[in-house]
Amino acid sequence: MLTTLRNLLDRLILGISSLALMLLVVTVTWQVFSRYVLNDPSNWTDELSRYIMVWLGLLGGSYLFGAKGHLAITLLDNYLKGKSHIALQLLINAICFSFVSLAMLKGGLALMERTTQQLSPALQLPMSTVYSILPISAVIILIYLALNTLDLFKNRAV
Repeated sequence: MLTTLRNLLDRLILGISSLALMLLVVTVTWQVFSRYVLNDPSNWTDELSRYIMVWLGLLGGSYLFGAKGHLAITLLDNYLKGKSHIALQLLINAICFSFVSLAMLKGGLALMERTTQQLSPALQLPMSTVYSILPISAVIILIYLALNTLDLFKNRAV
């Protein structure tokens, strides 16, 4: 069941990221075409491209937590075996859980609350919509952290 949840979450993130990447290519292509061919640059494509890049970065970072592909210093981890290795991984997961819960989830929700009435200049989107990726990616990371922690005890992945 946990493997099914992980696979479903992986496919969902990769699907959304793929769509966002295609949209990014279209908007940047249109921006270049309208600027250099039509001599009338589109003002909304630059803004949309920036927001898509932010979303892609945070979704990609969330996906890396599930794939255990995030940047890590493994010097100590490589020397530990057995219970010491599991204890270190639990400590790392607890620190990550604390940071993600406080900075990304709580801070992201506070940022969204403060920017609900603020509109983006070109698209006129509420900035809270743009910033909503912070709590969304925080929830995804927290789910992956829980799955990774459970994997430690099932000896599937260490």
